[in-house]
Amino acid sequence: MATATQSDPDLVKAWLDALEHQRRLSGHTLANYARAVELLFKLKEQNRLRDLDAQQIRRFVARLHAAGLSGRTLALTLSAWRGLFRWLARQRGFAANPAHGVRAPKSPRRLPSALSVEQAQQLLEGSAPRAPEALRDRAMFELLYSSGLRLAELVALDAADGRLDLGQGEVTVTGKGGKMRTVPVGARAAQALRDWLQARALLAAPAERALFVGARGRRIAAGTVQARLRAWARRRGLGAPVHPHMLRHSFASHVLQSSQDLRAVQEMLGHASISTTQVYTHLDFQALAKVYDAAHPRARKK
Repeated sequence: MATATQSDPDLVKAWLDALEHQRRLSGHTLANYARAVELLFKLKEQNRLRDLDAQQIRRFVARLHAAGLSGRTLALTLSAWRGLFRWLARQRGFAANPAHGVRAPKSPRRLPSALSVEQAQQLLEGSAPRAPEALRDRAMFELLYSSGLRLAELVALDAADGRLDLGQGEVTVTGKGGKMRTVPVGARAAQALRDWLQARALLAAPAERALFVGARGRRIAAGTVQARLRAWARRRGLGAPVHPHMLRHSFASHVLQSSQDLRAVQEMLGHASISTTQVYTHLDFQALAKVYDAAHPRARKK
């Protein structure tokens, strides 16, 4: 326990050190926390951290909002401030947490960007590629759209660990928080994956475990997937930029349009809360089918 004579910058440094060495937060997260505290120091001016109260914190938030910071950014900033004052109360004897109970103003929720069904077909239809790289790309993009995978989940897949079962038409991935889920793989994606697996040895380095590999034969990088998809979309005549998460959004929107089964889509996306999935309900639903094969535009062979 340090004495009350520690300066505010020393207190913040001690807090950040604790986050780094005890909670082992990433450098990116620590940098975000440090920036949030820099804002607090600018706003508090000559006031000491120990003397701040909830009314002052609310004024600080109002000033930042008036300066153009979004509700989401303010919520993250307030989260950092609350964490700092909570630590100061526990470790440095501060009487209260002035940021406790202060809420950021809500921003309009941005709807996710999704392709139309016609655009998704335009992206993925066409003559079958022959080059190994093109077979890989088609398999990646079909799988992203077929199963709603996150980019990190896609690149983490291994070729022979049993998680990809084309016979059963399913893939098991590890998502956020280490949570595993099994999702369907549509017939088009399954065929594209079979084609890629036949050609994979032409690109993969010996003993490489990754399902998808890059030019050097090792596990493909997320940035490479993004760049390949952008180029693929341009060649298919799609004017708007296409990114991997857009295929996940498209998967969710198109299945919901057809099935109206919000809970099933939540499970397939791996959302912890159904409120996260509800952002896709802005679309007009059509009650056509309630199972994946009937709901997904590319789940069945023509």
